[in-house]
Amino acid sequence: MSDFSRREFLKRSVASGVAGGLVLTGMNRRAEASAVTEVGTVIDLTLCDGCASLPLPACVSECRDKNKARFPEPIEDIGNYWPQKKKEDWSKKRGLTDRLTPYNWTFVQKVQVEHDGRDHTLYLQRRCMHCDNPPCADLCPFSVLHKMPEGPVIIDHDLCFGGAKCRAVCPWGIPARQAGVGLYLKIVPTLAGGGVMYKCDLCYDRVKAGKIPACVEACPRNAIAFGKKEEMRALARERVKKIGGYLYGEHENGGTSTFYVSPVPFEKIHAALLKEKANQAKPGLPGFPGMSVGVENMTESANGIAWTMAIAPVAGIAAAVGAAYKTMKGGGGDVE
Repeated sequence: MSDFSRREFLKRSVASGVAGGLVLTGMNRRAEASAVTEVGTVIDLTLCDGCASLPLPACVSECRDKNKARFPEPIEDIGNYWPQKKKEDWSKKRGLTDRLTPYNWTFVQKVQVEHDGRDHTLYLQRRCMHCDNPPCADLCPFSVLHKMPEGPVIIDHDLCFGGAKCRAVCPWGIPARQAGVGLYLKIVPTLAGGGVMYKCDLCYDRVKAGKIPACVEACPRNAIAFGKKEEMRALARERVKKIGGYLYGEHENGGTSTFYVSPVPFEKIHAALLKEKANQAKPGLPGFPGMSVGVENMTESANGIAWTMAIAPVAGIAAAVGAAYKTMKGGGGDVE
């Protein structure tokens, strides 16, 4: 960025901040409500076998293929940023399919659980839960996560600084960060951010076009159902009643658009996953916190509200900076 363009950029940032009032609210992070019908998914653990006959679960391979053009391409020499003394670089580990990374937005978790004297082998498709009141969107200091009218929670990769607050407030730690890519490189490469956050967006482009997500379409056992959210809720409840099973996702973290159906209690699944996680390299794999384990939605807690107030000025300034950058990028001005 040249001296002139940098001054102009900062000037526009200040102007945007004044005009916007530098206010942080959850409403700033959401698309306007409309008559669009909300969608949801049901993941039936009694049907998923992890695609045992395939080298990779079909949902995972289809997701990777569908989104590969959107995966990050970082600069070669990624520096550290203050105050961190390390960086998150997954670019040399693009082949990992057993966890969530910036290059792998869903994976299938295998777990062994004992229940009522029987051993159960379960395969759990994991990805963003697309919460009803997502703390990641409400508390992002850069205002780049949005709860869309149809239900998916998406990240604006063009404006994300990679601060990872979304991951910090997510009960499942879902978003993954890739360093060496994104807006922070152009503005404050050594002082803030650290990359861009990535996660499942429920194939929002397909949803808007009236299609189903790639993972749902690819599942050979119809273990993932997709449709109107309330129909999916009813389907999940009916299935739970039929098998004498358990439901997850209806109330956790204030409610989500993803409903898991299981033949065993999720407390037991969570305990088994935590036991495995103790032996895993960091970052560990997500568990199933909730129910008796407890999932606190940060936007509804005293700590979350206090934290929101504390970061409000920074969030407002960051949002203004992002708005100025987007204006210059689209309407003239050197931002390289």
